[in-house]
Amino acid sequence: MRGRSERYAGTSAPQSVRKLAKQLDLNKHTIWRWRMLVFSIIGNSSVGASFSGIIEADKTYQRESRKGSREWVRYFADTQKVPQPPRPRWEDFTTKGLKMMRGLSKWQLPILTVADRGGSRLFRRLPNRKSVTVERAMTPLVPNDAVLCSDGGNGYKNLASARGLEHFVVGSKPGTRVAAGCYHIQNVNSLHARYGKFIKPFCGPATKNLDGYIRWLEVRLAGMRPAEIVRAA
Repeated sequence: MRGRSERYAGTSAPQSVRKLAKQLDLNKHTIWRWRMLVFSIIGNSSVGASFSGIIEADKTYQRESRKGSREWVRYFADTQKVPQPPRPRWEDFTTKGLKMMRGLSKWQLPILTVADRGGSRLFRRLPNRKSVTVERAMTPLVPNDAVLCSDGGNGYKNLASARGLEHFVVGSKPGTRVAAGCYHIQNVNSLHARYGKFIKPFCGPATKNLDGYIRWLEVRLAGMRPAEIVRAA
């Protein structure tokens, strides 16, 4: 059992439910129930992040998913009584030749990522990417004596102005990624890459479970063992 639990919180590469069920010779529904149980435990555990010094902040995005909702099944079963879901199925953009939304849309969910040079880090899914939402999420995380590094988003600028923080704005093009020699957001960019690698095996997890996956990644990055997670819950 210990080996199996460490596949969730330990160092083993994350796998989809089907692949893990095949590897452990268990029913996929059993694996899924375990995963939801793990999410309920780590959701109550304490892996607090306290930031200081030079603090980097940026956002990454996860495509919205209604996997498992069966909303389109119910709609096709009774198109007269069941309202049409708010967006086409993602597969319809390929199979039916629908035009994909360009750039960021409301179907791209923002995930705020914060890190400092001491190793503290945090992922937090935001309800939207509005400046006021970013500012509110960042306010309790950044102490008054911190130095903030970010892109040019108004949420970061407004926070720095309101709190009198020293604020360095960096860009994404060569020559603009580092300010004044040491101020950059390369640590959070690295976290975005790790998030992408972590989430890829799950082929777009359902949005309703996304917070659980984000928390799972935080626990893995913190190096917590299963026994430590249970004690912290």
